[in-house]
Amino acid sequence: MSLTVMLDLQLKPEAVAVAPDMLRDILAETRVFDGCLGVDVLVDVEDVAHVILLERWASTEADAAYRHWRAGAGATDLGSLLVAAPNVSQFETASDI
Repeated sequence: MSLTVMLDLQLKPEAVAVAPDMLRDILAETRVFDGCLGVDVLVDVEDVAHVILLERWASTEADAAYRHWRAGAGATDLGSLLVAAPNVSQFETASDI
């Protein structure tokens, strides 16, 4: 079953200008990772430091493999741009509703 993951990011004010370039590089790798069905970036219209990443994965296993990779060999410096660790939520599509 496919999975949608929401990463809720709050950027440091001084990171707002450089974050798009870093996110572009990070998400280029994410989008080609096995099982990634796509990533959308949402920027809050009232607070440009508030960014949500919506990732779509072919399965929970694909997402887990990606998270494992990001925690190790695929680690990034994104955390240095954030006020706090991202809030991560996982969602399955309710096809019976």
